[in-house]
Amino acid sequence: MKILVVDDDPRLREVVTIALERAEFSVVTAADGQRALTHAAREAPDLIVLDIGLPEIDGLEVCRRLRARSDVPVIFLTARDDEIDRVVGLELGADDYVTKPFSPRELVARVRAVLKRTRGAAAAPALNHGVLTLDPAAHHCRVAGVEVALTATEMRILGQLMRRPGIAIGRAQLITQIWGAGTELSDRTLDSHLRNLRAKLSVAGCDTAIETVHGVGIRLGTCAA
Repeated sequence: MKILVVDDDPRLREVVTIALERAEFSVVTAADGQRALTHAAREAPDLIVLDIGLPEIDGLEVCRRLRARSDVPVIFLTARDDEIDRVVGLELGADDYVTKPFSPRELVARVRAVLKRTRGAAAAPALNHGVLTLDPAAHHCRVAGVEVALTATEMRILGQLMRRPGIAIGRAQLITQIWGAGTELSDRTLDSHLRNLRAKLSVAGCDTAIETVHGVGIRLGTCAA
């Protein structure tokens, strides 16, 4: 599988490349945001390791542009004190983040975990609930036949809820299911994704699909014609 590594520090790119190649990944590198977008379009990587603090076009903007056309998994590299950037990155649809300084072994483990999670979601069967249909493999969501454009993260959240209709899933459990165990993620980030998901489904005519059970968690509600 091919990994695109984007960072303006040549030493870090070298260290990460060596670690990933030892783990039997193919690696392409870029030193800035523009080259990252070019390589992403040309090389079709299976995952992108993306530094936030890039020159010219920063990592957040790169992720925003990628998400307009692609669901390729993204792992952000962030500075230790850039909590706001981490939250914004996850809200944009990043799949995970690793805080600098980090162990190359940890990064390889995160890459494998994200690939396993996203490949598993892509292989999941289509789900139906009332007029709501979700096809993770084709990345389609429809309400009464009308296409609803969701981000990869919104697709995964909705998929988890649709697999257990009517059952409230705790916030901590939902975060683990979407971003993996050990992810330090605030409820604010989950709430942002849920708010966007509710709004998109509501516009499509299904305003009761996502319910909050206070003190318990989130569940799939009704979505009738």
